[in-house]
Amino acid sequence: MGTWLCSENWDNIDCSIQESRTLEPRAPTLDQVTVFLAIVETGSFTAAARKLGRAVSVISYAIANLEGQLGVSLFARAGTARPKLTDAGRAILSDSRALSIALDGLLAKARGLTSGLEAEVSLVVDVMWPAKKLVRALDDFRKKFPTIALRLRVETLGAVTQTVLEGQAAFGISGPLELANDLLTRGPAGSVKLLPVAAPDHPLALIQEPITAAMARDHIQLVLTDRSKLTEGRDFGVLSVRSWRLADLGAKHALLLAGLGWGNMPKPMINEDLKRGRLVALKVETPVELIYPFHTVYRSDTPPGPGASWLMERLALASA
Repeated sequence: MGTWLCSENWDNIDCSIQESRTLEPRAPTLDQVTVFLAIVETGSFTAAARKLGRAVSVISYAIANLEGQLGVSLFARAGTARPKLTDAGRAILSDSRALSIALDGLLAKARGLTSGLEAEVSLVVDVMWPAKKLVRALDDFRKKFPTIALRLRVETLGAVTQTVLEGQAAFGISGPLELANDLLTRGPAGSVKLLPVAAPDHPLALIQEPITAAMARDHIQLVLTDRSKLTEGRDFGVLSVRSWRLADLGAKHALLLAGLGWGNMPKPMINEDLKRGRLVALKVETPVELIYPFHTVYRSDTPPGPGASWLMERLALASA
């Protein structure tokens, strides 16, 4: 393979090929990769030298060494006024850019750590929380804190708070939980309306008049439960004496669509089902409208860091 050295007058540089052979490619330095990408971006050695604030001879020397270490020619010289990538150069370009992006990310993360940002934010969210609001908040978080990794868990009822108490999440968005604990700091985070629904061919869906509690309790009610001890034995909006307990909201949704029972669901999750007639809202008589409140929750002795605090506030605002 022929490497080359050039005088400082690039763009029409008189380059002399110097024969050298590399038996095994050797790892380039990050500086060599930076020089290579600068030449590709600016289109010439002279422009790359201006961009990097170096002499053209230094740029030329870095590329000569890079080609020697890799064992390939990165630029074609014959018949071109400006450096032109060879096939090997084009093949290596994408990897070089990936290295540069990874390095930028590493430096950004290091700057974040020295300024107090967390390396990772862990959160746990109640399964009833509207998915669209969660996605929008997380997208905003990604844009504002691109260097912070995220760990998300979705749990039910008391399992959210239990996850926070056990230190497995920096904070949580919890559903209704009457729990007095000095270790916890709680704040309001909005609410979601629950609707009693069933498949259109379910017996309760065929009743035109208001459905009394006595009528509803004769049919299987699908009830969301959880695996934590904090809400063991507690029910939310349960009327029927015949119930199936499920720890997964997606499974409950599927069973409702299949007509295997009736149950309360968060309105945002079933809006499309109601529009398409896959589910119908039941006229169940209840003393008050079923509202499922949310709270932010974190351990008082380990308050969330800057990134987690921003995300917690963003989620609380999303529900307002």
